Amino acid sequence: MRRRKLLFVLATGMTGARAVRAQQKAMPVVGFLSVFSPPANPDDLVRGPIHQGMSEMGFVEGQNVIWEYRWAEGHYDRLPALAADLASRQVDLIVTLGGSTPALAAKNATSTIPIVFTDVADPVGYGLVASLARPGGNLTGFGSLSREMAPKRLELLCELVSRATVIALLVNPDNVRVEGYMGTTREAARAKGVQLPVLKARTESELEIAFASLGQLQAGGLLLLPDPFLNSRSGQLAALASRYAIPAISELRQFAAAGGLISYGANYNALARQAGIYVGRILKGEKPADLPVQQPTTFELVVNLNTAKALGLTIPPSILARADEVIE
Repeated sequence: MRRRKLLFVLATGMTGARAVRAQQKAMPVVGFLSVFSPPANPDDLVRGPIHQGMSEMGFVEGQNVIWEYRWAEGHYDRLPALAADLASRQVDLIVTLGGSTPALAAKNATSTIPIVFTDVADPVGYGLVASLARPGGNLTGFGSLSREMAPKRLELLCELVSRATVIALLVNPDNVRVEGYMGTTREAARAKGVQLPVLKARTESELEIAFASLGQLQAGGLLLLPDPFLNSRSGQLAALASRYAIPAISELRQFAAAGGLISYGANYNALARQAGIYVGRILKGEKPADLPVQQPTTFELVVNLNTAKALGLTIPPSILARADEVIE
């Protein structure tokens, strides 16, 4: 009797375990490939805009979808191996974050798994899609227009420091997009009649060295080119700009919120939320080839009046009138 009862319990347990495994296998798995480092608080990611967009489509992590996260932590050379790992695990979809480099790594890793990219300056130029309206293949996603907006940021900075004849440009030399950004920005600088010396930094110590050289260059302002490494250090960059009393502009609101003077760029939270919606639509059966690549339509101008006061600057009324947010 005891033996029969034991066999029954074992059989029931095995059946339950199979059911759990079958349920887990039935859940779609989404790979997340990012050039950034993981957030200090994991809950920040779950509350993030990509997850919000997915939840609007009925997908909640841990309930009916599983995420596999891969972080390059600012090291571009790690991305191909991370992308290949996700492809080998046969995830149902890959989301890339941090520009063209992770998107290209994912594209090179698989031609069948759907890919949704975010923050890519020129999706067609990089060969990710055939066209914005008809992507074709297994990729779609969201552009950034950050290259096109770089001259606009230079224009805003020149308006703020109208007497400056030198505006320094801070770049990450490891970024594959840097030459394109520098080209359009140099053209804008020539049109404005300002010199544009280039400072390079790929590490935190190099950031310190770059800012220390601003005095020797007699720079009247600093333009931060978009880059995952630089973008992830908005707080450090704002602190360095304050220490060296340099008016600086970034594309990210986080920079102005952290104490930087001004920011102007796309609303990336809105784009990331839309990317989450695309993920949900694909998981429900739509094909990436049928979902057009979208470009940002909303741009935010944020001015930090406290920082302007500390720098002894008066923000022109024309800029204040255009500002979407003024930090006081």
